[in-house]
Amino acid sequence: MVISYMKLFIFALVPFLLSPAFGETIDQGRGPVQLTVPQNYNGKNPTPLIVLLHGFRSNGSGQDSYLGFSDIANDNGFLFIAPTGSVNPEGNTFWNATPACCDFFSSNVDDVGYIKELIDAIKLEYNVDANRVYLVGHSNGGFMSYQVAYNHPSIIAAVVSLAGASHDEVRPAPAGQVHTLQIHGTRDPTIRFSGGFILGSAYPGAVETVTTWAGYNGCSLVAEEGQTLDLVANLAGNETTSEIYDDGCKSGGSAELWTIEAGGHIPLLSDSFAQQVVDWLFVHTKSDWPADYNGVTPSAMLGLSYNNIGNFSSADNSIYTCVRTVENGIPTAIG
Repeated sequence: MVISYMKLFIFALVPFLLSPAFGETIDQGRGPVQLTVPQNYNGKNPTPLIVLLHGFRSNGSGQDSYLGFSDIANDNGFLFIAPTGSVNPEGNTFWNATPACCDFFSSNVDDVGYIKELIDAIKLEYNVDANRVYLVGHSNGGFMSYQVAYNHPSIIAAVVSLAGASHDEVRPAPAGQVHTLQIHGTRDPTIRFSGGFILGSAYPGAVETVTTWAGYNGCSLVAEEGQTLDLVANLAGNETTSEIYDDGCKSGGSAELWTIEAGGHIPLLSDSFAQQVVDWLFVHTKSDWPADYNGVTPSAMLGLSYNNIGNFSSADNSIYTCVRTVENGIPTAIG
């Protein structure tokens, strides 16, 4: 691992005030990848990490320009990285995620291993909150996010896929639970909402992807209708509906679908899109405790799960008032 440091100076819009921010590059054998570090980072406090995975033919910086996560890293206090995949013989960047997408020349490159190595390298240098490591992917990056979560559910708290999909074939459930959010437009011509084929290999539709992960997480397959959302700038009103699968889920797992009515593959996203995604991520943690709960996220090793009210004391690792224990992945009320 090669790590280099670079101090970036950003002038705040306050007279005579200079606010330093620190950037770092992480190299796990494929060249340097920029890591965004929030200005308020304090090594004593566990900090969330968001990994953004680009679509086919795109790259890390281009995907971030589209979605804008690095722009809100400071305000939300998260570490952020957007790596770039491999280049195929036609000069197109890709992630080797599923048979359908997008290792079209059968390179068999180990992208799951590469992304895990990046996460591990960041954990060595920074106090990463193990309960709040997140993957966000667009298109091919969405496929890749699901695949990393499937192989390494113990380290990924939640996945957000915009216009991606999971595997088509039936597989056993992963070894742990992961919260998942699928965001998909009904008029996506590239990765179709109802599913389809890429060069003869099938991929599931948005609903099938979500219900598959709901099943993995032990959730009821009867969805609850959620709020409507405004995600796309050039579609009137709250064009997006939400369906939530969180009834009966094992601890640390749930599934959700945001359907963009008349949305395409690369929608003109609203200025608030990235913030809405981050808000969703931060209440879906590996331990099932909201990230801002009493200012602390209790360790998953305590075997506890969120039950609306309560108070966690870091002094004695105790939780007071209403809590639940978890046995075999099933929350059990004790107070």
